[in-house]
Amino acid sequence: MNVPRLTRRLVLAAALCAPAFAIAQTPAKVEVWKTPTCGCCEDWVKHMRDNGFAVTTHDVQDTGPIRRNAGMADYGSCHTAVVDGYAVEGHVPASDIRRLLLEKPDAAGLAAPGMPLGSPGMDGPEYGGRKTPHDVLLIDKKGGAKVFQAYR
Repeated sequence: MNVPRLTRRLVLAAALCAPAFAIAQTPAKVEVWKTPTCGCCEDWVKHMRDNGFAVTTHDVQDTGPIRRNAGMADYGSCHTAVVDGYAVEGHVPASDIRRLLLEKPDAAGLAAPGMPLGSPGMDGPEYGGRKTPHDVLLIDKKGGAKVFQAYR
């Protein structure tokens, strides 16, 4: 039997590809709480689905209690989501959520406070290509924050 030699390159390739295969085979489940009339929330949900996430939405009249329970009271936006035990507040790109799920930091989650133009869901033709420099924040379990990803 001809067995391929285990090389450093082969091990590295397998390690780098394994998370992508795991995500492709089992989409991460995302639950989103939003108001029923929010168009940019629907656009963000579409962005998440287009990026391989399995999304369930819950229409509520007030997202404030959900946001507070998730530890995101100081980082509000128009919708709050939960994925794999992490809170996601606002228009956080799918790529940042994938990174969060791979790195698994000890944190409450991610937030893109406000509604920054150019972020997923805030990037449709009605915004005329405008972009607001902003940060996606990693929120710790005590409510503190640090920059997770800067968008300039």
